[in-house]
Amino acid sequence: QVQLVESGGGLVQAGGSLRLSCTTSRNIISFNRMAWYRQAPGKQRDLVASIASGGGVNYVESVKGRFTISRDNAERTVYLQMNSLKPEDTAVYYCHGITFGFSIQEYWGQGTQVTVSS
Repeated sequence: QVQLVESGGGLVQAGGSLRLSCTTSRNIISFNRMAWYRQAPGKQRDLVASIASGGGVNYVESVKGRFTISRDNAERTVYLQMNSLKPEDTAVYYCHGITFGFSIQEYWGQGTQVTVSS
């Protein structure tokens, strides 16, 4: 059974920082891509940042220069460092892993709440 467990969410003032962690039950490199998504109440779940098995990264435009996705393969953990946080960053953040092949398999964490106050 593949499990993804997020941690590190909380309440922070605008301009502050948080680091989210996603610890997996299997090797990070066994996923073709790992990513962070976020979902605010009444909104779609949107991709925030991703990292491919080869190390390539991608960010949604609104977080470029503020957020950094990284990984520690030995620790089986993916991180999202969030700096210069804004109230519009408030959402539940979800870790996601996907494996491509003849069939596609996806895995989601339970989510961690990030709240940014003014």
